Amino acid sequence: MPDATKLKTFVGSIWDDAIVPSLVDYIKIPNKSPAYDKDWATHGYMDDAVKLMERWAREHIDGLKGAKLEIVRLPKRTPVIFIEVPGTGDDTVLLYGHLDKQPEMTGWWDGFGPWKPVIKDDKLYGRGGADDGYAMYGSIAALKALAEQRMPHARCVILIEACEESGSYDLPYYIDHLADRIGQPSLVICLDSGCGNYDQLWLTTSLRGNAIGTLSVRVLTEGVHSGDASGIVPSSFRIVRQLLSRIEDEATGRIKLDELYVQIPPQRLEQARQAAKVLGPDVYAKLPLAGGTLPMGDDLTELVLNRTWRPQLAVVGADGLTPVANAGNVLLPFTTVKLSFRWPPTLDADKGAKVVEDLLRKDPPYNAEVKVEFERGGAGWNSPALAPWLEKSVMHASETAFGKPAVMMGEGGSIPFMGMLGEKFPETQFVITGVLGPHSNAHGPNEFLHIPTGKKVTMAIAQILADHHKRHDRQSHSHKKH
Repeated sequence: MPDATKLKTFVGSIWDDAIVPSLVDYIKIPNKSPAYDKDWATHGYMDDAVKLMERWAREHIDGLKGAKLEIVRLPKRTPVIFIEVPGTGDDTVLLYGHLDKQPEMTGWWDGFGPWKPVIKDDKLYGRGGADDGYAMYGSIAALKALAEQRMPHARCVILIEACEESGSYDLPYYIDHLADRIGQPSLVICLDSGCGNYDQLWLTTSLRGNAIGTLSVRVLTEGVHSGDASGIVPSSFRIVRQLLSRIEDEATGRIKLDELYVQIPPQRLEQARQAAKVLGPDVYAKLPLAGGTLPMGDDLTELVLNRTWRPQLAVVGADGLTPVANAGNVLLPFTTVKLSFRWPPTLDADKGAKVVEDLLRKDPPYNAEVKVEFERGGAGWNSPALAPWLEKSVMHASETAFGKPAVMMGEGGSIPFMGMLGEKFPETQFVITGVLGPHSNAHGPNEFLHIPTGKKVTMAIAQILADHHKRHDRQSHSHKKH
């Protein structure tokens, strides 16, 4: 087993001396995902991020005997970083992350910004450090930590994509293209998830699916004086409200459509109860609630389940509304809202979108012109049950790195790659974890990476890799004996 003291010293040193300085440079690059920068290839920021990581990786895989790195580029698709690290035995571990980023978002504190790295109170602020720039660095650091102690591990493949924040629509092509080189991994490690607190390792057991679409209502060909038209022409905004009320109870936020719910597995119910017990009021207190805003319920377990296993709707954008400072007495011709749906992990995503689309289009109020378009989305994912050896390893790794046992909980977000891998490798075990904890605010203003948690997660991954090899090495000897 790895020496825990040596592991902590090595990981702490490589984070402080090499990883954080490179992440500082990475945050400066506005390499927004293709969904938010249609001209990403022309702008070249994605290539800048790839080159930065490539330089760092080539320097630091020197100590990993036989390691190879390639930037793989398929025509008209975002690139991937593909690293192969030889190991002992005939098994493979796939470690996954991404380097593309969400857009800027408003609301950053004075002196902070999406492309302006700031280190304060053990936190590295800026877009992309925690989501998900650190993944490649952490993966390589974990392997180097084992090499430093001459600890064996399985063959490892590190795959870093550049399209995750857009739904990973390029990734299936790379998975097919690299299928022979990836092989059949028995373990997938994903460093792109969250943590309920910074006190222990959190294992993600499920992810919600999502669908992004627009609802547009047009009642006039141009705006007209509200004194002349109001009371005769229906408000497009009011019709939008009516249509959304078909989907969501505006008083409680509950989705009304039974077809969008699934049976929650008993194991996930129990994990939600345990997570709520560990987190207590932090289930909601971790969020930047304004004024006296209250959560949508008092039962903490129900709040965890709302976030992880139940459908939800958020209106995340609007067009057609004049900014308040310039708004005159005009009845607006149209209102368009952008809708973000979250599906339960096991719901058929296409079915969910179809149910919503049909209901919004049916019998429009006042026969107004209604358009509904879903631009992208994907299914969720429910992890297979942990093998006994892996559950034991995860708990041990958390105790070693954090001093507390691991906690298992679903996440409310989506990682499209997990669903793809789950279908492709049904016998594979998964370790999905991350550093996005309380107030880290992924996708929003003041996003940060909690550096001590990054170090501890790296330690935990090194421990799990060592346990994985030990377990498969025992299996191999057992087969030879028989």
